[in-house]
Amino acid sequence: MNSLTPAMRQYLEIKEQHKDAILFYQMGDFYEMFFEDAVTASRILDITLTSRNKNKDDSIPLCGVPCRAASPYIARLIDSGYKVAVCEQVEDPGSAKGVVKRAVVRVVTPGLVLDAENLPAKENNFLGALARSDNLFGLAFMDISTGDFRVFEVADWDALLDEILSLNLRELIAHEEFKGGKLAKAIAQNLRGCLVDYLPGRYFASEEVQDILNNLDPEESPPEVDFSSHSASASAAAALIRYVEETQRTDIRHLHIRRHEPDRLVLDDTARKNLELFSTLRNAGKEGSLFHVIDDAVTTMGSRKLRWWLGYPLTDPVRIGERLTAVREIKDDHLCRMNLRKTLKEVADLERLGSRVSMAVANPRDLVALKSSLRAVPPIRELLKEKSSRLLSFISSGLDEIPGLTALIDAAILEDPAPGVRDGDIIRRGYDDELDELVSITRDGRQWIAALEEKERRNTGISNLRVGFNNVFGYYIEVTKANCHLVPDSYIRKQTLVNAERYINQELKEYEFTVLNAEEKRKQREYDLFLKVREAAAKEIKKIMKTAGFLAEIDALAALAEIAERYNYTCPRVDGGDVIEIKDGRHPVVERMHLPEGFVPNDVDLDRNGRRMLIITGPNMAGKSTYIRQVALIVLLAQMGSFVPAASAHIGVVDRIFTRVGAADSLSRGESTFMVEMNEVASILNNATPRSLILLDEVGRGTSTFDGLSIAWAVAEYIHDNPQIGARTLFATHYHQLTDLALTKEGIKNLSVAVKEWGDRIIFLRKIVEGGSSRSYGIQVAGLAGVPPEVIARAREILENLERGEFDDVGMPRIARPRKATQKARPVQPSLFAGEETVILDELRRLDIMNTTPLEALGMIHRWKKIVEK
Repeated sequence: MNSLTPAMRQYLEIKEQHKDAILFYQMGDFYEMFFEDAVTASRILDITLTSRNKNKDDSIPLCGVPCRAASPYIARLIDSGYKVAVCEQVEDPGSAKGVVKRAVVRVVTPGLVLDAENLPAKENNFLGALARSDNLFGLAFMDISTGDFRVFEVADWDALLDEILSLNLRELIAHEEFKGGKLAKAIAQNLRGCLVDYLPGRYFASEEVQDILNNLDPEESPPEVDFSSHSASASAAAALIRYVEETQRTDIRHLHIRRHEPDRLVLDDTARKNLELFSTLRNAGKEGSLFHVIDDAVTTMGSRKLRWWLGYPLTDPVRIGERLTAVREIKDDHLCRMNLRKTLKEVADLERLGSRVSMAVANPRDLVALKSSLRAVPPIRELLKEKSSRLLSFISSGLDEIPGLTALIDAAILEDPAPGVRDGDIIRRGYDDELDELVSITRDGRQWIAALEEKERRNTGISNLRVGFNNVFGYYIEVTKANCHLVPDSYIRKQTLVNAERYINQELKEYEFTVLNAEEKRKQREYDLFLKVREAAAKEIKKIMKTAGFLAEIDALAALAEIAERYNYTCPRVDGGDVIEIKDGRHPVVERMHLPEGFVPNDVDLDRNGRRMLIITGPNMAGKSTYIRQVALIVLLAQMGSFVPAASAHIGVVDRIFTRVGAADSLSRGESTFMVEMNEVASILNNATPRSLILLDEVGRGTSTFDGLSIAWAVAEYIHDNPQIGARTLFATHYHQLTDLALTKEGIKNLSVAVKEWGDRIIFLRKIVEGGSSRSYGIQVAGLAGVPPEVIARAREILENLERGEFDDVGMPRIARPRKATQKARPVQPSLFAGEETVILDELRRLDIMNTTPLEALGMIHRWKKIVEK
């Protein structure tokens, strides 16, 4: 340590306080990294690794990046799962005595990114905190770049995990008690891009949390969130605030804390993926998702608002109705909608601008964008002033253009300022007299130099004398060697060239001192003035963020209106009843694919009485899965406050949507297709309520035919009969035997996909009709898929034999076959009916399974059960 330079000793002292981060240590115009940080950063950033004291025993690995271009380098390190501690010079090197003072000004982590260019524009970037108290889990999460800060509590671990997954957290801080438990495993399996930090209990002390929040937002009275009886969420919120204050070391008054949407339709991670709300199942791409279809917002704020609404639809018919009324009013006024969207295009990402202003990282161009955005508020309010809907009137009254701030920025900041806060060329002429004088000195210097040059030529008689400047020697008078004998004694030699000599005189020396000092003073004066303007903007942060939120909401509503007009959506009727009645419903994504045969719309009629479960049969590829998904998507759109792709729709609010759709293996978790399927079925049966909507697609197909049919039958019965569920259910299946359930269950109805047979071929009509299907058409579908004709022919032969009972369960002729010498007899299964097996086994031997209906089989089982119980 003693052999190190003072700068290196300072580096190690600061690094000791930030062991878990890569330290960006400012040295002049560069951020430099040393030791292991340098090795790691050079590999990730693909920059040259060199060394300090090169070729010596005490050489130190070194790499660096320019301070002005550091942002993309920091982003790459963050994306690779690292934290970055930014250490800057906090005193003027020119006036420093000894080593320049340095300090970490902020720590950048995956959940605490502020640079807009390094953030997903249409998504939130959430940092979460997890605590536990009184058998409850408390989760707090914030997007520091937008000020959104929410808390909630939950008792169920699976519900907590679903929430964490739905938020797609970039970073999670958790109480150290969770370390090494199932949280780490769940995050590793489901959120591979999430950085988890386990912090000691002091971060989660909740005793002073209300005081912390009051200090965060002293103007809000009474506070929106009361933590007096919510110790788990209080602990999580306290930890989150302490962590942010510790890492950012700046004002975070832009944060607005609230409870996390208690009135919302619950969608677990499985449902979000199966319904392809934000990405497709095939390649996880955004194109082809529902959000991609409805996101026609013209601002990134509006897109984030739409994304939130889609992820958390409402369940209160009154609030849903207010959104629908607002969308309809904008949709019906074409001119207003056009002008509204045109004006909104002038609005920058005001949420993220406001956050940067509040946290003192906004640059001059950010303030210009802030001014331009606020200037769009008056025309937007004018466009909304005659709207009668309650929501639009409320939004209009809450918009604030903050005229004093707009005028200040306009008067102080150039329209096209330099990007850096210390670069100069920020402040307008006429705003500050002292600055104007300094600018005059520096900008009028060219004329002064020209006048001095002309005067010295006359005085010396040297016609080619010239006055110049360079960064190394400053100002100088240059004279050719041939004219050096004419140089007066008052000139002082400064530099010798091959063909010339450079001098300086007293007048030029004094001017140099004045000009160079004026340039430094000008930049410092501009910096000081800029900071005052930015601080004035920060004092208005609550108004800025409130207006930003309203502008995002207007943009989202206008986008939904635009989509409704463009795609011929209709306004649904949403109430607290049990009916889901849709006429000519369409799948919002599939209909946009421009299918050759066009999209065929279909109806659905569900309630909790005579049509609580619809069993849909028909061949593969006929449209069963599309049909059940489109019903769920129409419900989601309606409850988020959007018009829907249908001729008409009446939606009784749904509290939760469950899906058992698809057959993707989860091999990375060591789970088979069937195990994943059964896990999802178990979740549905254990958590569904009478107000839920359940989508079941091919339950039981991951195992043998009879096992699968038995499970599917039992699941359907349980959902229908259990008074704790009885939910509205769409059950698509290949097991056409399930249609017999409608004979004994009054709430079950059969539907099927219409198919036209043409010889040995079939034509999918895509129309859902009443009644069940008695055939699966699997062989015909195999033919359509291109299976070789000889395989198709053999399949038909086997099918005919199986239907006549002439083949056994492995497809071999049902005739006596000699057993090979090495073939072992199959073990006999122990009897389940000890004492009564003779009667029952005799009946089983005589039973023709292929010609026995499920209903008859149930009757036999019932009778056998009575025999056994005697």
